[in-house]
Amino acid sequence: MEKDEALVLMQSHVTSDSLRGHCIATAAVMKGLAEELGEDVRLWESIGILHDIDFEEIDEDMMRHGLRGYEILKNAGVDDEIAEPIRRHNHMLFGADYTTPVEICLQVADSVSGLVIACAYVKGGNITEVSSKTVAKKYKTASFAAGCDRGRIALGDELVPRDRMYEIAIREITLVKDQLGLA
Repeated sequence: MEKDEALVLMQSHVTSDSLRGHCIATAAVMKGLAEELGEDVRLWESIGILHDIDFEEIDEDMMRHGLRGYEILKNAGVDDEIAEPIRRHNHMLFGADYTTPVEICLQVADSVSGLVIACAYVKGGNITEVSSKTVAKKYKTASFAAGCDRGRIALGDELVPRDRMYEIAIREITLVKDQLGLA
């Protein structure tokens, strides 16, 4: 699936600008992690774009999140290569039972993207002023960006060293900063 196709599909189900931004940020981090690990960049970016396709439709019901997304994607003719990681990404249903790099990195990207963007907001929305050191410091403050699950970020430690993960996330979010309303 091409990025443009994934964006059109996501936008047909997601109307909230903030959720669309979250999907774009998650996709950016997924793309960077795929590059780092020698994985399929286009595939991982599409997974990031589509990972929350069902969130508004299910009214944020975490007992249905991911499962309904899988149905939406399958009905749209999307392959399991994309649909299955999205089905399984709801950590409230699947715990931490993630073994494949794509599943682990989706957990990481879903949370670290929010942490990095929150750090940018502290810097007046300027992502270029965010460093790996800034993110590492804010990671340790549980009350900062409390919705960004630190445990999900830590899952990636076995694949990419934490400082490198932060560097990748900052770099990739910087590339989409205009779409996210960041400076």
